[in-house]
Parts: sequence; structure tokens; C-alpha cells
Amino acid sequence: MEKILEIRAAEGGDDAKLFVNELSSSYVKFFTKKGWLTSYITDVDNSGSNIIRIKVSGKNLDKLDNEAGGHRIQRVPPTEKRGRVHTSTVTVAIINSNDELYNNKINDNDIVVEWFNGTVGAGGQNHQKTQNCARIKHIPTGIIRTGQSRSRKNSYKIAMDALLKDIIDINKKISHDHINNDRRCQIGSGMRGDKIRTYQFQSDQVKDHISGKCANLSKVMKGNFDLLWK
Repeated sequence: MEKILEIRAAEGGDDAKLFVNELSSSYVKFFTKKGWLTSYITDVDNSGSNIIRIKVSGKNLDKLDNEAGGHRIQRVPPTEKRGRVHTSTVTVAIINSNDELYNNKINDNDIVVEWFNGTVGAGGQNHQKTQNCARIKHIPTGIIRTGQSRSRKNSYKIAMDALLKDIIDINKKISHDHINNDRRCQIGSGMRGDKIRTYQFQSDQVKDHISGKCANLSKVMKGNFDLLWK
């Protein structure tokens, strides 16, 4: 199983971006403890990142859904010179890997192949006497693509390549829409009041508003997010 953990800076400016980095580092520690494989699929800006995506591979990844939503941070930012406590927000979304969402293979049962006489040669002036040209219909989508050459093998390949390209484009669009809808459902507005968790640095405490559990902030940031799960 593969999932993508996406952390985005929401409200709070530079401190939200800094916390995106801090949270991503803590998640990697957590994933390592769980024995899950991880890889960054976006670059990390050391001065603060707007967005970080991490691919996670392993078993029982459904538990990661506990992390989805708005994460509110209350602290004195490193850049604050007057010692004032700021409130910032980052959002976390758990997204299924595109590779697992859709299969771009075309099953034989999903297509109808017809053979017909075509025209080949420069300008298409030569009419074929044998039915070597392929017309392939993809039943689930209704897409029809054709291929014309002097051999059935080449004609079939031309038509199938064109059909597969169309199927991939459709799946990319569906995947993009699915991810955006899923993300919106998970993270809410990203506003300070729309949160699942609050990190209070002054009291060294984290409260999860879904499970109702509290934990030591230092322990959580060392990669112990499951202390807050139901």
C-alpha cells in the first residue's frame, strides 16, 4: 500500500512554513518507527516550505487518516522579536497514490476490434484489398481509435497506442479531481478555527480535538503521533 502525506502552510505566514518543515521531519521519524518506507517527492526549503509531500509505503497505512485536517500551532515564532505568541495553521491531507487509484491497462474484455480495408501510401491513394486496418472500440468509455498500415499487427498497435493514451488522459483527469475533492474534505478551510489538533509550545502540550487525547508535545514531535489516536 502507498499513500502520500501532504503538508501545506495555511494561516500564519513564515511560521506556518517553518512548521511544515518541522512537522514533516517528525512524520518521517514516526514512519521509520512504524517500519514504513518514505521518500520526499517535493523539495524542502530550509527557510520554510509552502508544501511538502512524502510518499509512504507499508502496511496498515489507513491509520494515517488520523492526521488529516487542520493543525493549529500556538507559540512564539523564532522570528518574533517581542516575545508575542502567534497562532498559525498548517493542513495535512492523506492521499492515495495515483498508481493505486487507477489501472491504465486495457482488458481484452473491454474492447471490440474490427478489421476493414483502408488506404495506405503517400496521399492515401492505394486502396487495400485485404482488411488489415484496425478499428478498436473501448466499451466502458465509448472511445474509438483506428490504425492503418499494411499489416494487421502494426495497425492494431497504432490503434491501441492511441486508445491507451486517451485512457491515461481520462484517468489523470479523474485522479486530479478525486485528489482535490478528497483534500477539500480532509483539510476544511485551513482557517485557525478549523482544526483537528492544537500544538501549544508554551505548555509543551498537544491536544487532539477528535480523540480528545492530550500528549507531551516534545514526545509527539519525536515521532509519536499515535499517542493522540483513538
